Amino acid sequence: MDIKAYFERIGYKNSRNKLDLETLTDILQHQIQAIPFENLNIHCGERMELGLEAIFDQVVRKNRGGWCLQVNHLLYWALTTMGFETTMLGGYVYSTPADKYSSAMIHLLLKVTVGGRNYIVDAGFGRSYQIWQPLELISGKDQPQVPCIFRLTEEGGTWYLDQIRREQYVPNQEFLNSDLLEKKKYRKIYSFTLEPRTIEDFESVNEYLQTSAASVFTSKSFCSLQTPNGVHCLVGFTLTFRKFNYKDNMDLVEFNTVNEEEIEEELKNIFNISLERKLVPKHGDKFFTI
Repeated sequence: MDIKAYFERIGYKNSRNKLDLETLTDILQHQIQAIPFENLNIHCGERMELGLEAIFDQVVRKNRGGWCLQVNHLLYWALTTMGFETTMLGGYVYSTPADKYSSAMIHLLLKVTVGGRNYIVDAGFGRSYQIWQPLELISGKDQPQVPCIFRLTEEGGTWYLDQIRREQYVPNQEFLNSDLLEKKKYRKIYSFTLEPRTIEDFESVNEYLQTSAASVFTSKSFCSLQTPNGVHCLVGFTLTFRKFNYKDNMDLVEFNTVNEEEIEEELKNIFNISLERKLVPKHGDKFFTI
């Protein structure tokens, strides 16, 4: 594996020697705008691999994306290789229908220490929940970013990541009641502790998420990619673009339905993805918002 190939993959040409917050932010933003958050392997009859060499081959050499266990594992390797003090953490994702956090540790995120301060770095949540800048590990502080206001709070050693979202305007009136549309202004995202983890801690959940009928990842095929002013999402046959803060503290959310013949072209044009095997798009009935 070659760090230069990773930099080329994310289009990063800036400083690689300054281990400061500016460099860390730059790396994160380049990765989330180049590497999609996606689970398409599952819906192409392939596996979501957890090994670093396999992830590097998929994401860097084959120009693909991946889910959190993959893209944050790759980011962990890149930041560690650069010399950043980086720690893997495990998260419990909030379920709106169940009104609770997952009982299993299903999300991988990173803690990075810069200048004596700790930051949460996460390139693997995608959609409109994706952080664009490292979040300083301070409880109760609003941290405004382009997508929304993020807030970390700590209670008894457990940290919670929430967001305060803007109003949203959907010009395609027929999609106002879409199950993909986030309805809550204040949204819980996930909880976590600062206990260091290793990639081996995620082996069983990596298997479960791609094989269980109860998993949202088997229920829905999805792909999302951040842009300089918004985020593209493809879920099943539904393609959306959210433009952040397009006017008056409001997001613009555009919906389009694509047919099976158009999927391959949209994946290439919007997400820069070319699949080796045929995708079987799936919407499913599990809760998943964009």
